[in-house]
Amino acid sequence: MLYMGKRLKKLTPRLISFINAQPLFFVATAMEDGRINLSPKGMASFKIIDENRAVWLNLTGSGNETSTHLQFSDRMTIMFCAFEGPPMILRLYGTAVGYHERDDFWNEHIHLFPDMVGRRQLINMQIDLVQTSCGTGVPLMDYKEDRSMLKEWAVAKGDEGIKDYWKQKNTISLDGHPTGIFE
Repeated sequence: MLYMGKRLKKLTPRLISFINAQPLFFVATAMEDGRINLSPKGMASFKIIDENRAVWLNLTGSGNETSTHLQFSDRMTIMFCAFEGPPMILRLYGTAVGYHERDDFWNEHIHLFPDMVGRRQLINMQIDLVQTSCGTGVPLMDYKEDRSMLKEWAVAKGDEGIKDYWKQKNTISLDGHPTGIFE
């Protein structure tokens, strides 16, 4: 079945099932000026709350562009690609807000995700447009497993080591803007 360019106002049960089966997704954010950020994500860090809302767990990484961008512009796009089975690309367009461990939203939603060292933010996305497209140009690839390196690195650093890493690498964006990680 080919999924050519359908636009929907909300996720359908079939699309939610597709999302739940994907081990990888991509997040794109941008401010009015500066660099666009596009990041691959995985590790069971994406959850559908309802047909117009999703939450994903942002783990510690080498930068923190998403957090910065969302403070200046709440636009976000999430993309899923079928690398196995029938071809499809699924994009979720909407607005998002980032939350930290100090926020009530964090405490109300962190239970949705595995307990992992290095949890940095929860991103709450309100979806206003869902788009499918064919994906026939996306290669077929076999999923083997999640990489264990990020988890092992975070466990070895421990909570305090992660916070020190945030101070060194996650407080300022590539374009020199604050990420808000400690505010």
